[in-house]
Amino acid sequence: MGETKAAKLFKIFMVFFRIGAFTIGGGYAMIPLIEQEVVDKNKWVTEEEIVDVFAIAQSAPGAIAINSSVLIGYKIEGFKGAVAALLGIISPSFFIILLIAIALQGFKDNIYVKKAFWGIRAGVSALVLLSVIKLSKSAIKDTLGIIIAAASFLVIVVFDIHSILAIVSGCIIGLVVYGLLGYKRSGE
Repeated sequence: MGETKAAKLFKIFMVFFRIGAFTIGGGYAMIPLIEQEVVDKNKWVTEEEIVDVFAIAQSAPGAIAINSSVLIGYKIEGFKGAVAALLGIISPSFFIILLIAIALQGFKDNIYVKKAFWGIRAGVSALVLLSVIKLSKSAIKDTLGIIIAAASFLVIVVFDIHSILAIVSGCIIGLVVYGLLGYKRSGE
């Protein structure tokens, strides 16, 4: 017997609530957890689809975790799924930030609090690096993908070109090479 619509919406809410509640470091740190929950555990989307979701979520204005949750929720249960995922992902942050703001007013200049946050930043950096490695394994499958990734990195880091220009350029190159010229990606 399948889940009722209300039960599925609640499950979507709870999955994204857990992700939002137990991830420190923002959207990029959430990417491995989102992938684990929606691809591996619940099988709501495939690995290929999650790469597309993350690409679209990164390209759209707003936080990648919020955009991703809305896209995934919408894919699973339409508009109501998108709302359930959105509320799930933002509720923990809202309440946690509210409580922390109240609690830290008296401790904001404490050296131990500052040192704790230095350690948290280091851990979050590792999660972001893990996201980069996992996404690159799924997204870069041929020589052109390697060239686009390397060129994008170069123009963003060395020439300080805005990342949106790199994303749009990669999109145009992909459309021309794979769409108009008809080249096939490795594995297709």
